[in-house]
Amino acid sequence: MTSPDEQDRAPAPAADARPAAWWNAVRGFTPARVGLGTAGGSVPTTAHLAFRADQARARDAVIRPFDGTAVVRALRDGGHESIELRSAATSRGEYVRRPDLGRRLSDESAAALRQRVPEQHCDLAIVLCDGLSPHAVERHGGALAGAIASSEVLRGWSIGVITVVTNGRVAIGDEIGAALGARMVAVLIGERPGLSVPESVGMYVTMAPALEPTDAQRNCISNIHDQGLALDVAVRQLVQLVVRARLAGLTGVGLDADEALTHDDARPPLT
Repeated sequence: MTSPDEQDRAPAPAADARPAAWWNAVRGFTPARVGLGTAGGSVPTTAHLAFRADQARARDAVIRPFDGTAVVRALRDGGHESIELRSAATSRGEYVRRPDLGRRLSDESAAALRQRVPEQHCDLAIVLCDGLSPHAVERHGGALAGAIASSEVLRGWSIGVITVVTNGRVAIGDEIGAALGARMVAVLIGERPGLSVPESVGMYVTMAPALEPTDAQRNCISNIHDQGLALDVAVRQLVQLVVRARLAGLTGVGLDADEALTHDDARPPLT
């Protein structure tokens, strides 16, 4: 019989006896931390340092400044009318501490948007927000928004001015969509960074945007990034989603996200 001191010093039994080649194969399918191994009572130093580095990248992604002007310029160069706005959060620190301020436009931006309101309602308003990963929107937001606005499936739909919001959260799209008289709003936003993916975009769709809707009235397509959902696939899913939503007359939990969509359904008559 071993003493308690000897038991403490004894190496812990292996949690899994699978060979290293097996774990290497598994890691080829996921960026998640699997099969890291052990070093005493902890993980190996390399794995620990990689974790700390990824944690730093995630924290940096949140506080990184957003160049909304560059996104607007790229959209305009692509032939898409666009305007730069700001939320009521006056700084990145305030944005993180006060989520409520990120859900409303600043007074100046609200006034600027009122000057761009069209005479007729639009079918779809597209809103780009930096969210919690500004660089993700800088990299992918303009391409996503431009592809949605140019989609052949949405030919005949009126697309409102594309708004680019600094320090914005998902719900700010409701105020913007309502101001533009949009039948539907799609908010493309930087998602909360993770330890494996610091730069990811999510897309939220809401029918009949108005102030203070609930999250149950939205549908979401997430994990759009280089190692996740491809941009072209995300655009196709978003387009199919907004068409289904208009056919059903609603978004959110009442919309069957698994409903099949045929190409013949793609351009229902405007009502």
